Amino acid sequence: MAQIAVIHGPNLNLLGARETHIYGSMTLAKIEAALVDAAGAEHGLRCFQSNHEGAIIDFIHAAREWADGILINPGAFTHYSYALRDAIAAVKLPTVEVHLSNIHTRESFRHTSVIAPVAVGQIAGFGWRSYLLGLQALLDHLHDQKQP
Repeated sequence: MAQIAVIHGPNLNLLGARETHIYGSMTLAKIEAALVDAAGAEHGLRCFQSNHEGAIIDFIHAAREWADGILINPGAFTHYSYALRDAIAAVKLPTVEVHLSNIHTRESFRHTSVIAPVAVGQIAGFGWRSYLLGLQALLDHLHDQKQP
């Protein structure tokens, strides 16, 4: 049974109301419910959202004590938070970065992720389903790591 830390960055608490033409109409609560359904009874999820960089870093640090991996949508922190990047690197938990929109087709400042180099992979552009794809990829990665 894998334990997964699911982290949502700044402004994601406004999903369903915020720029629905970009981020869709699915709320954060509904995304989390879909993730719990996808994880099933086999895996545990602890979901956390904050608009504060330090709170997210504290959650990542604490996750090293109980989590097997991290699924994160860092929001705007993706593009400039070296502190978040360093926290992920420090805890040495396999991490999958997800984004609702395709950050590579948006404004040029969104094309670079400082998180990607310390992540197992990145999934972007599939709306709320990016989270489901990211969870499956992370669980598959963890399973593969346990194989001889």
